Amino acid sequence: MTSVTLRPNESQDSLLKRFRKKVVKSGVLSTVRRKRWFVSKSEQRRMDEKKAVRRSFRKPYEK
Repeated sequence: MTSVTLRPNESQDSLLKRFRKKVVKSGVLSTVRRKRWFVSKSEQRRMDEKKAVRRSFRKPYEK
């Protein structure tokens, strides 16, 4: 559970900004988005293979 405490003379905006940074850094949102729908292992493997192909095309060719 991510939490932040209000520092002396700190505004609510800066408190909210620190909280958002902690949430992003902890990876909670990305985990929730990834687990939103069930994906079977075979489907996940197919998606990973497609990502690998796209990555290989993005890399510059080495000679």
